[in-house]
Amino acid sequence: MKQPLHRRQPTPGNPRVQRTRNRVLAVARELLPQVGPAGLTYALLAERAEVTRQTLYRHWPTRAALLFDLVLEGPDLGTYPEPGSDVGAVATAWLKSLRAGVSVPAVRTAALAVTAQADHDPDSARALVRIGEDRYAGFNRLLEPSGVQISEDEFTLLYGPVLARLFLDRGQVTDAFIDAVVAQWLTMLRRADAPQDSQ
Repeated sequence: MKQPLHRRQPTPGNPRVQRTRNRVLAVARELLPQVGPAGLTYALLAERAEVTRQTLYRHWPTRAALLFDLVLEGPDLGTYPEPGSDVGAVATAWLKSLRAGVSVPAVRTAALAVTAQADHDPDSARALVRIGEDRYAGFNRLLEPSGVQISEDEFTLLYGPVLARLFLDRGQVTDAFIDAVVAQWLTMLRRADAPQDSQ
């Protein structure tokens, strides 16, 4: 998968650089829910992480790049599913991992901030597209043992109800809700794969 254009990778094999990067992201995860996206300035982050602002800009040239990494490099919750041949089981496990990921306050705040800024900030718009591309490609990798690959529209129809419940309805995503979403989604996939009657 190609790397986002606005995201600079640390020097490979340099543990000191990776430690600095991890420390900054940990501090940013701690600060973001407290101060909000507007309050998470590079001056504050540099002070709390005990690095220079130049170091921050070297890793994250824009705040959108920092928010992007906060979403995609969140804490390891141990819930990301393994590839599998059962499409329904993979989809269920993936939605549960999505639910766990957005339950982390910093990840949730970063994702909402990137989304809110995307209409007027090109860096945020690119970050939002890249987050979607990363998750879509990752989900199709999980499905490889099944021989099934889904379209972007089919992917949106899977995760859309979960994000709508969380962010629009402000409701709980229960296991029963996830089971219902996956059951409807599988029905839609079967219909799409069924041969069409010729008229």
